[in-house]
Amino acid sequence: MKETFSPSVRALRGAPGPPAPPVAPPDPGALAAKVRTLAPSMTRSMQRVAEAVAGDPAGCSHLTVTALAVHTGTSEATVVRTARLLGYPGYRDLRLALAALAAQQATGAAPAVTADIAVDDPLGDVVTKLAMEEQQTLADTASQLDTVQLEAAVSALSGARRTDVYGIAASGLVGQDLAQKLLRIGLIAHAHTDPHLAVTNAVQLRSGDVALAITHSGTTHDVIEPLRAAFERGATTIAITGRADSPVTQYADLVLTTACSRESELRPAAMSSRTGQLLVVDCLFIGVAQRTYDDAAPALSASYEALAHRHTPRAARQA
Repeated sequence: MKETFSPSVRALRGAPGPPAPPVAPPDPGALAAKVRTLAPSMTRSMQRVAEAVAGDPAGCSHLTVTALAVHTGTSEATVVRTARLLGYPGYRDLRLALAALAAQQATGAAPAVTADIAVDDPLGDVVTKLAMEEQQTLADTASQLDTVQLEAAVSALSGARRTDVYGIAASGLVGQDLAQKLLRIGLIAHAHTDPHLAVTNAVQLRSGDVALAITHSGTTHDVIEPLRAAFERGATTIAITGRADSPVTQYADLVLTTACSRESELRPAAMSSRTGQLLVVDCLFIGVAQRTYDDAAPALSASYEALAHRHTPRAARQA
């Protein structure tokens, strides 16, 4: 039996779905991650509000909705819309989260947002800043990753007759990493970075197969199309994306979201989004390896032995 789908996916497939469970506001510590993830899709006025609350949670927690609107040069309606987009029922809930986040930062429990890399930064500073950004992206992705969806994805992959993975450019490299890991434990998996091959393979999938799409923006047509084809043929579909409301999720039974640090001139989104995607891929692989351990362990041992044999000089092997 297929996993429980979200209401939007059930509607697309024509099946009635259960009432959507109430959504709890995000943890205060995840606020900065939420801002970084959603900022590119916000209007400029909403970005100003989001950046203000993430950059100075202590100061903004003391502001009324009117005061924050004045402070950011926006309107009260924009402040309320921003709060709701960030996952809070209203501005009052956002203020409570800001106060909690300020308290965490005061005790060192929540890291501050790091500065962008400048063109004249010494290489030592570049190493430090990149390391901090990578750590932040990993922490943000872990904090917002839905473990219920993750468990369902692990179950689907563990029992799949075949898994196809779709991704382009940097996301394609992450997809190849996942496919290779699954192959190492004896599962049938293929990564497709060519959009034509992706679609022609997707139309061969059926119930019992898994199609997994990786796209940070969630809008990459060459990734959405093969996932849609697999979706329509009854395969279980999974999306790894930075946007839970992006177009790719309309054809995903399961959605795993990743975080991304702020994009800058010398640090494009593809760099930081790849970090979060690799964390999700590793979580999927470990989960599948745990579920299929009796088969996975011997397969891993066999692959290790084969590689060790290949790396041993011929003379030593013949001795």
